[in-house]
Amino acid sequence: MLLPFELPSLLFAQEPGEATETAAEVAANFSSVDTLWVLFGAALVFFMQAGFTAVEAGFTRAKNTGNIVMKNLMDFSIGTPLFWIIGFGIMFGGFLSVDADGNNVISSFFGWIDPMIKKDYSFRGDSFPLMAFLIFQTVFCATAATIVSGAMAERTKFSAYCIYSAVISAVIYPVSGHWAWGGGWLAERGFHDFAGSTVVHMVGGISAFIGAATLGPRIGKYNKGGKPKAILGSNLALGAIGVFILWFGWFGFNGASTVSMSGDNISLASSIFVTTNMSAAVAACTVMIVTWLRYGKPDVSMTLNGALAGLVGITAGCDAVSPAGSAIIGMICGIAVVFAVEFIDKVLKVDDPVGAVAVHGVCGAIGTLLVGILALDGGLAYGGEINLLLTQVIGVVAVAAWVTVTMLIIFNVIRLTIGLRVPATEEIEGLDITEHGLASSYADFTINDQLLGVTAHDEGKVPVSQAITVAKKTVPASTATTTPKPVNPNRPKISKVTMIFRQSKFEELKKALGDIEVTGMTVTQVMGCGMQKGSSEYYRGVPIDIQLLPKVRVEVVVCKVPVDLVVETAKKVLYTGNIGDGKIFVYDVENVVKVRTGEEGYDALQDTKS
Repeated sequence: MLLPFELPSLLFAQEPGEATETAAEVAANFSSVDTLWVLFGAALVFFMQAGFTAVEAGFTRAKNTGNIVMKNLMDFSIGTPLFWIIGFGIMFGGFLSVDADGNNVISSFFGWIDPMIKKDYSFRGDSFPLMAFLIFQTVFCATAATIVSGAMAERTKFSAYCIYSAVISAVIYPVSGHWAWGGGWLAERGFHDFAGSTVVHMVGGISAFIGAATLGPRIGKYNKGGKPKAILGSNLALGAIGVFILWFGWFGFNGASTVSMSGDNISLASSIFVTTNMSAAVAACTVMIVTWLRYGKPDVSMTLNGALAGLVGITAGCDAVSPAGSAIIGMICGIAVVFAVEFIDKVLKVDDPVGAVAVHGVCGAIGTLLVGILALDGGLAYGGEINLLLTQVIGVVAVAAWVTVTMLIIFNVIRLTIGLRVPATEEIEGLDITEHGLASSYADFTINDQLLGVTAHDEGKVPVSQAITVAKKTVPASTATTTPKPVNPNRPKISKVTMIFRQSKFEELKKALGDIEVTGMTVTQVMGCGMQKGSSEYYRGVPIDIQLLPKVRVEVVVCKVPVDLVVETAKKVLYTGNIGDGKIFVYDVENVVKVRTGEEGYDALQDTKS
């Protein structure tokens, strides 16, 4: 009979033939600096999950924010144990023997099944513990899985997402990773993908494309003629924060892929930081210029995608190209991402809310291929032969074929069994409430029904007008009046002036009204457009049919100050001659009552303490 404390030792016991070195003997071969560098890189790449979450939440609608958060949390949480149980062995296992030259012979296509990593990996010759390498590769695996989330956002069943994310982490990514990084057949051919333009990003990008195409577009994305319509994201600032987080994390993604900070790797890591940053910056500048020329104004969300496109593109050759070469990669990826987004959206009619396919799929492939041209050692631009470029082409095509075939099978099996897409009614209502029971991810920015006298028990039964009446019933007795005061027919005329105009004009208008002794006002922020439907605007290259622009609404009630003076003052301040200057509305006011004192008419407008 086994005692409880004996179970763990039995479960994790070594298999026959495994290495039997003591922990002290193994640790003596490790470098503290290299170990710290790998662990630091793993922490940076893990933080990129926050960046992906912010980008996806910012580029999609508020009603699906909780769903985005949950998916990004769970693809890492599901992928971590699965990569430990099966993925790592498939990707980095497969040691067969040592050849006559003393080189390790690795299985060409598939590693080994090694649940919970119990086999001996000393053949790798790493200068850091196996567990450090495990966590470093786990966060890379999570990146490949999370890319898919954005392209399939706002209409995918959460249960379906969990399933295909698990398969990507356990099998799809590890197999192609074994080919390139685990000593497989692409590695034997000399395929160069230093940190994963193809192994990580293109795998995620192609999976995203297959998934989005299988799902179909979001409701309302295309009109009857097939023309795309802009669906604006909920929070561009949040999306921008996500891009900066990803940019920051990419220094670990690329830089720490040296897995060493000893000897020549000190200079190499420094160079990688420079090439990584250069490509991202040049790509962002390129997209800004291209969209400025194409749309008349620099597109913010597309430029954010441009920075990511440069980061994806440089990932394969960040160790192999010069700063000038990285700038060229950034420029090419910047141009490519704009036209790829448009082509995918308008020609292929695949709805990708965040541009994941163009950024990760297209630019991942481009960056990998450009290694064959711009690599300092062996690139065509530096006198190298065509062999490296051909190898890069073979690698990109092979990985693309593997991911396409397997993901087509996975997505269609899910579609035909539990279903891949939520019903139309749930999609319209939003996945936060239908998939997670979350009323709103931005609760403080919504109207609280209890303020209108509606309780959970009454929800759906009490008309809003009745609810407002209920809210007005509780008036303190001291301020209630039983007999209305008679209206003085000789009192001065009272008028209300409502002005709706550009936000940028508010401070100037406030000062101008103060100069004519109009000091009381009510100010609200609103969205709207006039009969012109706003000026022509673009979102990610798609014209916006009716642009609801942010405006300020100022309401003033005047009596002694002439209404004409208020109107003329406002017109003088607000006029620019362009569409969107705003409108002014003038109303007659029957009476004004000051709640605190009970004063009425002109007296109620005075700011007194009597």
